[in-house]
This record gives sequence, C-alpha cells and structure tokens, in this order.
Amino acid sequence: MGEFELINHYFASAACAQGGEGVVLGIGDDCALLSLPPGEQLAVSTDTLVAGVHFPDACDPGLLGQRSLAVAASDLAAMGATAIGFTLALTLPEVGPAWLQAYANGLSRMAHRCRMSLVGGDTTRGPLSITITVFGRVPAGQALRRSGARPGDVLCVGGPLGNAAGALPLVLGQRQAPAEQAEPLLNHYWAPMPQLTLGQWLRGSATAALDISDGLLADCGHIAKASGVALQVNLAQVPVSPALQAFLGHDAALQAALTGGDDYVLAFTLPPEALAPLASLGFIEVHVIGRVLEGQGVTLLDRDGQDITPVQRGYQHFRETP
Repeated sequence: MGEFELINHYFASAACAQGGEGVVLGIGDDCALLSLPPGEQLAVSTDTLVAGVHFPDACDPGLLGQRSLAVAASDLAAMGATAIGFTLALTLPEVGPAWLQAYANGLSRMAHRCRMSLVGGDTTRGPLSITITVFGRVPAGQALRRSGARPGDVLCVGGPLGNAAGALPLVLGQRQAPAEQAEPLLNHYWAPMPQLTLGQWLRGSATAALDISDGLLADCGHIAKASGVALQVNLAQVPVSPALQAFLGHDAALQAALTGGDDYVLAFTLPPEALAPLASLGFIEVHVIGRVLEGQGVTLLDRDGQDITPVQRGYQHFRETP
C-alpha cells in the first residue's frame, strides 16, 4: 500500500476526518482551510511522541491513538481555547493494516470527545513517531497565559495528580494490581481528558495557567518565572486519588503527584473571590494547593510549614547527567 492509499483508507475515511465547525476544507488538498469567527484568534500547538520515549514500543495502538491526540489537545485547554482541528504526521517502520485501523479508531474516539476534526498531515517511513498539531480558537485578548499571576492569588489544580506516573509500572509490565487500583491509573495514562471546558471558563478569571505535563513543581516553575512571582505549594493540599494511594502508598503517591508528570490537568492562579463561582459551575475536582507571593521560584511546604522543596522537580528532555 502506498502513502496516498494509506492516508485515504485509514485516515481520510476515519470518523474524525469528516469535517466540523470551523473546518472549511479538510484532507485532500495541499492545505486545510479553517474559519474563525470575527474577533477570535487562532491557537496552535505541536506535540511529538516517540516510541520508546513517550510510550512503550509494544502497546495497544487504539490506546495510543487516544493518548497521542489528548496530550496535544491539552495545550488548547491550557490557553482557554475551543478546539477546531488537528493534523497528524505519522512515521511508521512498516504498514500494518491492523495497527493502522486500531490507531485510527482510537484517534477518532478522542477527537469525538474533544469535538475536533483531522484536517491533514503526512506519513513517512522510519522509527515510529507521532507528531500532532492542534488548532483552536479563542476570543482576541482572552487567551490564558503563564505570565499574569499576581501576589495574593491562589494556586489551583483541576483534579488529582500523579495517576499517570503511578500507571507507568503497569504500562511497562513491571507490576500488577487489582482492577480497582489499576483501571483508574491506566485510564488516566492512556486517555487523559483535556480540560477544555475548564480552560474556557477560566478566561477572564484565571491570571495564569498551563497544563501539567512534566510534573507539578516543574510546571509551576514556568508560571513563577513567566509571571515574576513566587509560588508556594502546600503538600497537605495536593490531591491524589484513592487508587494511587492504594497502589503506591501515601508517600510515594505524593511524590508521583509532585514530580511524576503526564497528568494533563490544568494548574492555574486566580483571585480568591473567583473560587465560589467556579464551584457553583460544578468544577468539583478543582483544588486550591497554594498561593502566589512576591519573590521568585517554587517552594514546597510540609504540614508544619517547613520548606521541603526537592532538587528534582519533574521531567526534562536532554537533561545532563552528572
């Protein structure tokens, strides 16, 4: 099967490629055409997943299809954008019909959940890697950014942390667990749901936001640096799921929540008076975990108010080893 036959058979005909709101022209021409309502800006982000680095070489392609789109779409949530569409650049070592069909099906499932359309891309031969570029729209001047946190704001997260990091030993086959522990963790790893609705609500309320991909402490450091403030995280307020605590134990679960990464949950700052409206809209998973102060950097405090900030705060590509 050639490149164009592959694209037409598995992706141009996929459920996620049949157009949608804002898509004027999708797969089949040299470029896709997207339409924006008056007064809105285009939000664009690209994410690459490499076999053996971001996912195991041998894994369920349907689950991989879900995950590859979800982690990219999470960046739109972090900016408060409404999702429109995405492109897929897929590098394959070989053409496997069963693998491609399962991957396309998983991709379509997540695209349906995020209400976005596949509008183009590319395929080539080589080691397995997946690059997805997502497109969204946001009212002009209302995009959430990392640079607006102010002293006096509270620091919040959009849900429990650490589940994906806790799932990693299960994904790699290093450990087993009862279904009541394993399933919530594996579901979060393979199908993290981008918090698009929360991000859209936060427009006009949050002063800074991002999605947690490299670990809570590491990513909070990006907000602190961009905003020129200090963030103080209270260990006792960091939320972890019952499944994660049961699987790893209390201390290891907290460590996963602080530095594990792959959560794709929003972290954001906002004035304290904005919390009540947030709760009234049903965002019950939002937790206050700290506050914004004058200064710089991120500090982790224990239950006694002592500084216990670790040296290792999250994942980084190309980190130099001592």
